[in-house]
Amino acid sequence: MKMLSSFKAYDIRGTYPQELNETLVYQIGRAFPHLLNAKKVVIGRDMRLSSESLRNALVKGLTTSGADVYDLGLSGTEQLYFATFREHMDGGIMITASHNPKEDNGLKLVRNEAIPLSSTELQTLKHFLENKTSFQKAAQNGSHSSFDIRDRYRDALLNSINEHVLKPLKIVVNAGNGMAGHVIDFIEPFLPFQFIKIHYQPDGTFPNGVPNPLLLENRTATQQAILEHQADLGIAWDGDFDRCFLFDEKGQFIEGYYLIGLLAEYFLEKEKGAKIIYDPRLIWNTHQVITQNGGIPIQNRAGHTFFKMRMRAENAIYGGEMSGHHYFRDFGFCDSGMIPWLLVTEILSSRHLPLSKLVKTFMTEYPISGEINQTVSNPLVILQHLEQHYQTEAKSIDRMDGLSIAFENWRFNVRPSNTEPLLRLNVETQKDKALLADKTQELKQLIAEYTFHD
Repeated sequence: MKMLSSFKAYDIRGTYPQELNETLVYQIGRAFPHLLNAKKVVIGRDMRLSSESLRNALVKGLTTSGADVYDLGLSGTEQLYFATFREHMDGGIMITASHNPKEDNGLKLVRNEAIPLSSTELQTLKHFLENKTSFQKAAQNGSHSSFDIRDRYRDALLNSINEHVLKPLKIVVNAGNGMAGHVIDFIEPFLPFQFIKIHYQPDGTFPNGVPNPLLLENRTATQQAILEHQADLGIAWDGDFDRCFLFDEKGQFIEGYYLIGLLAEYFLEKEKGAKIIYDPRLIWNTHQVITQNGGIPIQNRAGHTFFKMRMRAENAIYGGEMSGHHYFRDFGFCDSGMIPWLLVTEILSSRHLPLSKLVKTFMTEYPISGEINQTVSNPLVILQHLEQHYQTEAKSIDRMDGLSIAFENWRFNVRPSNTEPLLRLNVETQKDKALLADKTQELKQLIAEYTFHD
């Protein structure tokens, strides 16, 4: 069944209608309440052209299986998370393909407390569909109603910061024609900020390119607007705004790695001894910030399923992935693309320093390559070759997530993508940009050679 190729490591995602369509989504809707014994399910959808039709199929499937459906309408993924844990739902389904091309769509599924479905649960769901499991029609169909949680969600965002210290900052906001703009609209009256809004209207045709701020070509509009308006800060989001990306007052893109350090400082000022989770791709700056500020650093495999599980197990106050996902204990251990930038505005306002100066030490102490993706056919073989090549001079080797090898004053992590034939490479050094450039090029060449030879 070709459509089952849309089942990925963490969610369901594929091209519409070849890999994901109304038939499949209806079947998922029929199976979901049986998988979780769910009576109350909250759903939301993004602005993609196929999302409304898929919503209709999902509602039909869920209600036929007897579940009551609470429909957020157009929304972002974190609003779905919030509604699930705040309103004590049995599960939630968000219709979105985030930053994927406009032809794609997908589903993000959670159980009660907004806990992501495990890989086992996703495989069970897939097994139901593979075997064309027949679910008995409910004695009475479930209900379908609109569900407005905007006021409660807005209050949760505003309560995450100290509003009293906020200064009248000028902020460029680039919604990427995704779903972030509507949230800015309903929190704007409660904040002292002037927002310069670009690519703001939700538009599933993506007239300004896919909503992925990690693509270099997608950063220019935000950078130009910052310089033109002499803004204090720039923010860009992916399509369902569960990730945010920041630019300083000079238009410089701030890597997510350095934002983790800044937010770690912030939380450890509030709670000494707190635990903070981070992923293995880039670690030195994060580890140093956490230990110097009296926190407990905990390294964990990348991916929102793994992060949320560890956050809960450790009762961690905050967790950050360099990919732009930031997790908060007080937000149901879920990731939010709104809370990080709100916290940064509080930091800017209270410290009276521009963002460029707040992260300057991090960037100077630990320069990084930025994530480099290379298409390969044999990722695991390449990891073996790289380990053999460097093992003699390595100070440490870590296989928690891909391969991490550290040396005296540089380290790298290389890990296979969960969804694409790619290797993702990250390199960092201690205060040595020349060494960074040299080792990054060396690794890129080795990966290319091993790909070619094998």
